[in-house]
Amino acid sequence: MVSAFVTGGTGFVGSHVARLLAERGSRVRALVRPQSRTDNLAALAVEPVVGDLQDFDSLKRAMGGCKHVYHVAADYRLWARDPQEIYRSNVDGTLNLLRAAREAGVERVVCTSSVGALGIPKDGTPGSESTPVCLADMIGHYKRSKFLAEEKAREFGRQSGLPIVIVNPSTPVGENDIKPTPTGKIIVDFLNGKMPAYVDTGLNLVDVRDVAAGHLLAMERGQPGERYILGNCNLTLREILEILAAITGRKAPRIRIPYGIAYAAAWVDTAVWGGLLRREPHIPLEAVRMAGKKMFFDAGRAVRELAMPQSPVREALARAVAWFREHGYVTASRAA
Repeated sequence: MVSAFVTGGTGFVGSHVARLLAERGSRVRALVRPQSRTDNLAALAVEPVVGDLQDFDSLKRAMGGCKHVYHVAADYRLWARDPQEIYRSNVDGTLNLLRAAREAGVERVVCTSSVGALGIPKDGTPGSESTPVCLADMIGHYKRSKFLAEEKAREFGRQSGLPIVIVNPSTPVGENDIKPTPTGKIIVDFLNGKMPAYVDTGLNLVDVRDVAAGHLLAMERGQPGERYILGNCNLTLREILEILAAITGRKAPRIRIPYGIAYAAAWVDTAVWGGLLRREPHIPLEAVRMAGKKMFFDAGRAVRELAMPQSPVREALARAVAWFREHGYVTASRAA
């Protein structure tokens, strides 16, 4: 029986990776920080191990005897009081984990990155694993941190010989989005009637269960040093809202906000809430800056080389809606 170690197992994507591993017969250990919510692991045949990406010794102990490591954990925020926290988790934490994996005798690692670390063609066509990109193209601390983490992982793999495969999920949707993620918050805001308008942007959506399957397939079939986009369907934000409207019976917003107005509102909101009050902005400026380009990607390589599944995104959105409703993310009046 293969022993697998999962970071980020208490979170959205990581919990689905842990669940799938357990269902397929692996002995699974999941890294859990003392302050983490463990709801997503409660019903799983998973051994929680207390540790932290900043604590090398705790990582090495936790990985002892494990053959495979899935490094899914990330600090996924579009605003932070101290942006260096994001780099410490996503860049330093990744390097810490890889060093511990090598010393613990791990045979193979899958590192979870993001399509945010990839390039987007200027002509509007979907980006791929080979689209040219550099650090200067990265918008915001989260994207920069994931770009740097990828570079560190590839360099470490070349120097150490540890087989490391990188996966770049696009925008996963589905159940167990416990925080929720920024995309999950779009769904929650829609359900609570807090989205009266939209901007002209787009995302590549993918069922979170397919993303979990993509991780296991990358471990089995992925080429070390390479990366694979785990995505599915390119949709504009308006199209996503129309699907949510069809699922819920609520009306989708019809007003499109010009990008300049959205940017100005986000600048003021971030300056007041983030700068003066030192609290999370309602409209993070980085989110609006990212929305300036449609985040469309081509997952063809993962489909061809890994046989990644492509389940209907509408079903994943429906599961997300049901989960958010069942777990108290929707106000009683809106749920009624």
